[in-house]
Amino acid sequence: MNRPASPPTDEELHALVDGQLAPDRRAEVEEAVAHDPAVAARIAAWRRQREALRRLHGELLDEPIPAALAGALDSGLHRQGSWVRWGGMAAGVLVAFAAGWLGNAQWAAHGAASLARLAKAPATREFVHDASIAHAVYAPEKRHPVEVAATEQQHLVQWLSKRLDRPLKVPDLTTMGYTLVGGRLLPGESGARAQFMFEDASGERVTLYIGILDSPATTNTAASRETAFRFASEGPVPSFYWVDQGFGYAVAGKLPRDVLLKLATLAYRDLS
Repeated sequence: MNRPASPPTDEELHALVDGQLAPDRRAEVEEAVAHDPAVAARIAAWRRQREALRRLHGELLDEPIPAALAGALDSGLHRQGSWVRWGGMAAGVLVAFAAGWLGNAQWAAHGAASLARLAKAPATREFVHDASIAHAVYAPEKRHPVEVAATEQQHLVQWLSKRLDRPLKVPDLTTMGYTLVGGRLLPGESGARAQFMFEDASGERVTLYIGILDSPATTNTAASRETAFRFASEGPVPSFYWVDQGFGYAVAGKLPRDVLLKLATLAYRDLS
């Protein structure tokens, strides 16, 4: 009787992404990934990171790394195993470090900035995924879609502002046909998060998800002030999100991309 294959470890998943998984194990790991949507989503995100690094560093990825540098980094990465969990991002570390080693100050600065952005990426991905999940869980609710209804909007805003330790505001989406249903408090990786729910005349719902992404010590960094919109299709529903002063905002809903973008733009302008 054949024994069932053991579930893949994180190291094996990263080896799969890097193309370094042993052939006799690859088929089992690929089958396990195919049957686990959450793991498949992680693998897809790691592969996008690798491609982003390649686009950032271009031909430098094809340049040989000096032997002395490779040895030093090999030793450092062995001691700091957590780097491996970045799913191929170690290649970006090598490239950025190699650029500095070769005396190319411009590439070194560019690499450092890229790594700083990528270091924040896991928290952002987690935030956006949570926004999508929260929408999928509460938007279909008929009797209890929110904790506090729109009839108590002032209390709702004061309560959520206090819990998130940040003055909040409900954006006006009525020009797009969406009115406030209410809101609720939700838990997050970095603290409390808020969800405001809106609905149009047909009953279609959209949610605004808000939460902290940075610690107080980093909320004044240039990265935390980034306000460019990003589209995310991972998770049950798509969203447009942005980051401002260490806080993340995500507008999520089962809507066409252009409609979702208009709603996100309207929310951003009102909240700004």
